[in-house]
Amino acid sequence: MIAPRFIPVVVKQLVRHQARTLLTLAGVAVAMFLFVAVQALQQGVRRATEAAAGDTTLVVYRQNRFCPATSRLPEFYLDRIRKVPGVASAVPMKIVVNNCRASLDVITFRGVPRESLAEASALTSKWTLLSGSIDEWQRRSDSALVGETLAARRGFVVGQSFDSSGVTVTVAGIVRSEEPQDQNVAYVHLEFLQQAAETGGGLGSVTQFTVHVTDPSRMEAVAAAIDEQFRAEGEPTTTRPEKAFVAQAGADIVEIVRFTRWLGWGCLAAVLALVANAIVLSVQDRIREHAVLQTLGFRAGLIARLIVSEGMLLGLLGGALGTALALAVVHFGHFSLSQEGLSITVAASWQVLATGLALSAGVGIAAGLVPAWRAGRRDIASCFRAV
Repeated sequence: MIAPRFIPVVVKQLVRHQARTLLTLAGVAVAMFLFVAVQALQQGVRRATEAAAGDTTLVVYRQNRFCPATSRLPEFYLDRIRKVPGVASAVPMKIVVNNCRASLDVITFRGVPRESLAEASALTSKWTLLSGSIDEWQRRSDSALVGETLAARRGFVVGQSFDSSGVTVTVAGIVRSEEPQDQNVAYVHLEFLQQAAETGGGLGSVTQFTVHVTDPSRMEAVAAAIDEQFRAEGEPTTTRPEKAFVAQAGADIVEIVRFTRWLGWGCLAAVLALVANAIVLSVQDRIREHAVLQTLGFRAGLIARLIVSEGMLLGLLGGALGTALALAVVHFGHFSLSQEGLSITVAASWQVLATGLALSAGVGIAAGLVPAWRAGRRDIASCFRAV
């Protein structure tokens, strides 16, 4: 854009009109705060619902059921599922939630057999134990392994007891997981949850089976084979890849997030208007100064680049402030959208930060192009005649 020696000139022009600059920066920061928050939400949806080449997880659910409270499958289905060719492991789960509708604060219990947690490496291989002990979870039937997001949002610590949906458990450990669905749940003993929960069918009844396949390319074939096993049973099943299951169960949330894309574009338009307005006013006030600069040997192209750099700096500073605030709120707020026992975590990442800064700088440059072009076309005489 411009040589480094001209940067103080650009900064001086912004500092000369402090009130205008501060108001513009505040407006840009607010707009970019909203834009980055929307981007973080969309990234969380993509992470939870977009299939990847290495995905190996299937969810076996009761056919034509959606809320966990209505999906009831016999636990003895487990042996038949494990015999299906291509199945590496299968874990029966009972799921209990305190709110099946869309909410920002849901506690989800996942009951799994004591032995399954130890054997299912596919379930625990992506876990990192932050505090507590898995051995303590194994010893105590009313204990829970709590996801990091849920623990941070509710302030849970190891040894603390809490109650939800009529189920009282004690935190045995807090885990961090690479899987979005593990971050906002509490893993408890299956038999304990079957007896403690008021709904769900009691002992011998589970909500779903989580199945891991040996070959990701055969997921559809394995899912079809599982459903064929129980097609004639009293409780038929529907088997889908986990991320497709999340996308369908959280369809309302996904649609809302898609709509927020328009909000994001609106925020960028607001940034463009704010920065352009500030640059236009600034250039209008400095018409005669530009004539003096031309007299001193500043070429019209250099003056135009100085104006464009001013817009870029306004956009970058305001964007950096808004982006940093948005990422801080997302990171420390531990927000998670949940529906029907499934979670979509609002994700803050360096990719979102880089996107926010790049777009704010780019919009700042775009906002300064027209004022720069007009200033660069003025001749010295017309500049001195301007009021």
